[in-house]
Amino acid sequence: MQAPAMTATPQPTQANAQQRYEISRGDLPLSCPLPSMALWNSHPRVYLPIEAEGGQSDCPYCGAHFVLVD
Repeated sequence: MQAPAMTATPQPTQANAQQRYEISRGDLPLSCPLPSMALWNSHPRVYLPIEAEGGQSDCPYCGAHFVLVD
């Protein structure tokens, strides 16, 4: 009997590596760091009200700028 194939899990991206991030509505609700980022070397997760702020929002911890592109 053959063992089931192992699928590689995607590695988290580095948190706060950029100063500007483009996101789509499929990424909402928006949090910084993003869910795909590693949390161990970052600040606490904070949710940003990008829709209420006209499609752009800044993280109060790291200053990352998020832009809603669709």
